[in-house]
Order: sequence, then structure tokens, then C-alpha cells
Amino acid sequence: MSEENLRLFFALPCPPEQAAAICAWRDDQAIDGRAVPRDNLHLTLAFLGAQPKDHLDALLQMAATVQTDSFSLTLDRLTTIGKGFICLQPSTTPPALLQLVEALSERLAALGVILDCRPFLPHLTLSRQARCRPQKPAPDFSWHVDRFVLYRSRNTEDGVHYDELGSWPLAAP
Repeated sequence: MSEENLRLFFALPCPPEQAAAICAWRDDQAIDGRAVPRDNLHLTLAFLGAQPKDHLDALLQMAATVQTDSFSLTLDRLTTIGKGFICLQPSTTPPALLQLVEALSERLAALGVILDCRPFLPHLTLSRQARCRPQKPAPDFSWHVDRFVLYRSRNTEDGVHYDELGSWPLAAP
């Protein structure tokens, strides 16, 4: 990817204390594959892919117009998505999460950003390229979601790193 393009996505960051608990549980399960680093745990709201660097200001301004309520999120289901993605998912998706995704999608479409046509599937990836999944059910991992973030994904010598480019609060319900 050229330096004129940024690989971007909107997401819910996993709070540090929850990320530590999730990673401790995951590592105790001996899940194979490539474990997602603790600092990279998140729930994607909208993957934008490669975006021109000069569109960043418009994306930041657009995100500031999103007004939805904060909510509680519980990841309580262990699933496999696609080819070897071991993930945590909510058994019940909070309506405010769906409203946030819809608000972002509508505003991104108005800016001409084309998103993946697959339906939104809330999940937090634990491991990639896993060949088998643990037999134990996942405990409930919960937190109060009070903000969303625009991240830039970049490849480094140490692996993929996510840089927070902007953060926006969600309103108290």
C-alpha cells in the first residue's frame, strides 16, 4: 500500500482489563493458530480498507456527527468464522451497537466509502489460522462501551499495529 493510502477501520476498543482477562483465558485454552495480540483486540464496526490519506479529515469530521447511546456488551459465545478465525461473539447483540453500525454505514456511504456487502457480524477475533477450537465454553466477558475509534492498521517488523486516529464518545442512555 502506498503512503498516500491508509488502511482504516472503525471499531470498539477492548478495555485493557478485559483484554488481559480475555488473553489469559484464551492462552489457558491452548488455542492454536496466530493469537491476536492483547493491544489489538477490538470489535470492528466498519472496515474501510485502503483510503486516500487526504480523505482522513472528512472521515474524522463525519465520525464526530455520530450520536448513539453507550451500551453494555457481553461476549459470551465462542465461534469459528471463515477459515480458522476463533472469535468471541455476543449471544445477544445490543440494539445500540446495531444503531452505531447503521449510523456509520449511512454516513460512510454518503462520503462515497464502499463497505463490504456482508451483513454485520459482531465478533472479537482471538486467533487466526486456527485448526481446532477449544472444547470449553467461553466465560462472559463484559464491559460498558462508551466510545468508538478510527484505527489505522499498519504492518511493522513486529507484526500488525493499530494506531488510534480518533475517538468519539457515546451518549449516556
